[in-house]
Amino acid sequence: MMAWLRRSFIAGFFVTVPLIISVAALVWIFGIIDGFTEPLSSRVLGRTIPGLGLVLTLLFVLGVGVVATNVIGRRILARAEGWLVRVPVFRTVYSPVKQLVAAFSPDNEYGFKRVVMVQDRESGWVMGFLTKEFAVDRGAGPEDVVAVYVPTNHLYLGDIRIYARGQAFYPDLSVEEGIRIFLTGGMSLPANITHVGRP
Repeated sequence: MMAWLRRSFIAGFFVTVPLIISVAALVWIFGIIDGFTEPLSSRVLGRTIPGLGLVLTLLFVLGVGVVATNVIGRRILARAEGWLVRVPVFRTVYSPVKQLVAAFSPDNEYGFKRVVMVQDRESGWVMGFLTKEFAVDRGAGPEDVVAVYVPTNHLYLGDIRIYARGQAFYPDLSVEEGIRIFLTGGMSLPANITHVGRP
C-alpha cells in the first residue's frame, strides 16, 4: 500500500508541478503586460479592460513583423538597430539574445537547420544542431564538412564540432523536438529514430 501511494504521489507530482509552473508563468507574464497597459486603457476608454495588454502586445509584434518583411521597413529597423547597438550596455544584452532567438527561427539562414547525430570515435553518439555546411581544403582538394552545435549546458552554451558530411546522420526530429530533448536531458527522446536523409 505504501509503495503504491509513494509511486502515485511521485507520478502526480511530476505531472502537476510542470503544469502549475507553466500556468503561473503565463499568469505572471499576462499580469506584467496588463500592468503596463492598464493606465493607458483607463485614460483612453475610461475603464480597464482585462486582456487588452495581451491583445495590444500581439498586435505590436504583428506590426513589427509586417514592417520587418517590407524592404523599406527592414532598412529602417536595421538603421535603428545600428544606433541601439552602439550603446555599450544595450549591445552586451541585445546581441547575444538576438543571436540565440534567431538560431531557432526556421526562416533564418544562420539558424539551426536540422537535428544531427554523429557517431564520434571518442565520445560515442553525439546529438546537436546543424548550423553550416561548407568545404575545407587541406591541399588535397575540397572536403565537404558540417558544423554541428552541441549544447553542453542548457541551450545557450555549447561546443562547435566539425565533422565530415558523410558522418552526419539526420534523424526524423524537428528542431523543436531537438530543443525539447536537450531541455529534458534526453528524457523526451522517442523510442525509435530513423534516418531521413540530408536536408
